[in-house]
Amino acid sequence: MLRYVGCLCAGLMLAGCSGDLGYSGFGDYLWGGSDSSAQGASVSSGDAVSPDLSGIEDGKPIAQLYNDALDKLKDERYEKAAKGFGEVERQHPYSQWATRAILMQAYAQYQRNDYDAAENAARRFIALHPGHRDAPYAYYLIAISHYEQISDVRRDQSETEKALAALEEISQRYPGTAYARDAEAKAVLARDHLAGKEMEIGRYYLKKKSHLAGINRFKKVVNNYQTTTHTPEALYRLTEAYLALGIRSEAQTAAAVLGHNYPNSEWYQDSYALLNGQGLAPQENKSSWISKAVSSVNPF
Repeated sequence: MLRYVGCLCAGLMLAGCSGDLGYSGFGDYLWGGSDSSAQGASVSSGDAVSPDLSGIEDGKPIAQLYNDALDKLKDERYEKAAKGFGEVERQHPYSQWATRAILMQAYAQYQRNDYDAAENAARRFIALHPGHRDAPYAYYLIAISHYEQISDVRRDQSETEKALAALEEISQRYPGTAYARDAEAKAVLARDHLAGKEMEIGRYYLKKKSHLAGINRFKKVVNNYQTTTHTPEALYRLTEAYLALGIRSEAQTAAAVLGHNYPNSEWYQDSYALLNGQGLAPQENKSSWISKAVSSVNPF
């Protein structure tokens, strides 16, 4: 399992780095501080209102309940913290504190690696407060919960697919934000992982002499994941598989495209040697699906 060790927003809030992801009010939001600029804002507008407890006559009981859960979170008693924030939401469902408590439940569950519970709480937050200033963080928490469940390529990759979809959603919804930049960086790894799974299956088929089945897997890498680190090998495997089937033109095209985009790759050297062993040389057929599919820009 991959454990996210980067700059997770809420983790930084615990450390006091409230402005790192561009949401300067989030640290106060988590720890119950007041935000004078938010006073008087309408709850129905979707803006976060950080209440000043000293100015709210009946705010003390709910504040104690919330701060109790907060103390447990700081002490890393995450299960008890999640239950405490749940009580805030249950006892005061229409309060501003309940809004805070839902997101804090999500974070507490995330911290205890209960990713399903974390996602459920984050989605509830989004459903109830879609225009809230911290909705981007809720989406981010959902993505990270899936991202941390990415497993070895030899295992099922459904979590990787969910992580990639969630990361791409952040990029689309909040372009230009720090959340989007971080999501885009993690999406690179997720795509590479999915490509790696296709390569593993493709290599298995080649060993079993199921060349067409292998070609379909390598074709998927070239079509869907061509900016990943697996593309050079995929092109080599296509050369190998097509040559085994006697489809020389496609084998020569795969090698030629490989050489054009990755001239210094060992996979190209191997492709060249493979063709040369049969008296052939790399030669691109412009009408081939390989030639049409592969970008001429080498990402490496």
